[in-house]
Amino acid sequence: MTIEQTTRQTTLDRLPIGQRATILRVDGEKNIRRRLLDMGMTIGETVTMKAVAPLGDPVELIVKGYHLSLRKHDARRILVEVQP
Repeated sequence: MTIEQTTRQTTLDRLPIGQRATILRVDGEKNIRRRLLDMGMTIGETVTMKAVAPLGDPVELIVKGYHLSLRKHDARRILVEVQP
C-alpha cells in the first residue's frame, strides 16, 4: 500500500458532503455487518455523502441510487476509498 492509497482511505462517517467513495471493508459483529450489507453497504459499491444532520448524526448517503440514513457509529464501521 502506498502513502497515496492510505491518504485516500477513511471511514464513511468522515467523508465530506458531496464526496464519492468506494466501500473497501465493513467491520463489526456478524449481526451488525449483515444489517449493513443488507442495506447495500457491500464491498466495491460506490457511495456518496449527501448530507449530515444538524447535530452530526445521522448522515444521509446515496447508495445504489437510493437515499439511506445511517447513524454515525455505524458509518464509522465502513472503510472507504475516496474517489478523485
